[in-house]
Amino acid sequence: MTVLTRWHVGPWTTRGTLPGMPLEPGLKRTPDELNFDIVGLARILGRRLSGRDELQVRLWQNELRPTHTRQCGVHTLADPELLRQTADEALAWLAERAPAGYEFVRTDAVELRPLLDLTAPVVAVDAVIQLADVHLPAARLAASHVRRSSAGDWYAGDAVCRWSGPHDTVESAVAAVQAARTELVEQLTAAGREDLAATAPRWPDVPVS
Repeated sequence: MTVLTRWHVGPWTTRGTLPGMPLEPGLKRTPDELNFDIVGLARILGRRLSGRDELQVRLWQNELRPTHTRQCGVHTLADPELLRQTADEALAWLAERAPAGYEFVRTDAVELRPLLDLTAPVVAVDAVIQLADVHLPAARLAASHVRRSSAGDWYAGDAVCRWSGPHDTVESAVAAVQAARTELVEQLTAAGREDLAATAPRWPDVPVS
């Protein structure tokens, strides 16, 4: 089974209204539109559908997908059950491929969250930072992943910002994150959180995408 390496903590879909709640046109998807986004997310990340299922997705798209003339948060299906089931299957597919130390959960969006179990075989740096609940200057870079720019340089950052770089090689970008992780261990110890610092040997490798 392939585990996702392209990742970021937080929402991976747009926000949607929960079933039974008032719709928020222009702000949040309807429950049906959110289910369609979940199906689409799994397809983008590699889930394959049969030809018949692909046709069904196109039919849903015609009914639900907002365009420049169609506002989001308005459109629903007369019979949403099949789409709901398909979204549940897509979410289960995503859950099986969450990066080590993380889980996909559905709230009013599909979100990737760190597992907060310090006894787990893999403890995400994001989990340690969240549980520490103190200012840790190294945290931002220590929790970064490494990616390549269109110009060929390497950066360390999150889904939006670059915190280190450009680097000439992927190895130097990864080394910058690892150095920040070393500083993070020192800062956790200084803050009296030796329990969190002790999880460092179980932190996952620096993600590279």
